[in-house]
Amino acid sequence: MGHYYRLFVQRYARYIEPIACTYAYCLLRNHFHLPVRTRTQEEQEALFETLKVFETFRVLSPSRQFSKLFSSYAKAFNKAYGRSGSLFERPFRRLEVEADTYFTQLVAYIHQNPQRHGLVADFRDWPFLSYEATRRVSRNP
Repeated sequence: MGHYYRLFVQRYARYIEPIACTYAYCLLRNHFHLPVRTRTQEEQEALFETLKVFETFRVLSPSRQFSKLFSSYAKAFNKAYGRSGSLFERPFRRLEVEADTYFTQLVAYIHQNPQRHGLVADFRDWPFLSYEATRRVSRNP
């Protein structure tokens, strides 16, 4: 199953990184959490200039890119498991985060999810989690 977590991360990098900054992540067996901030047109253009992702710059729609991610991942997963149909039950949910305190609580909630769902005794042991990366960043300003 670890292969499919890595596949999700690879597809995420392809479709979402050009349009969003990701602050944390937690990939679980039946759902995931990703607090992101979508990039402005200017930020997308600057990233394009740095990475030369396409022949010519074009603004990417966040909704369209998430749709591509979900579709691409579902097709690969369905093919591997000999299944068909939708993999994701409902559209992804978006919540606007306006307060720093709520953002901090949200990241803590996301990181604690594997433990909350009984997948590990200590959330820090879950391998598909951004906890260690965010901890390193916060210690090295």
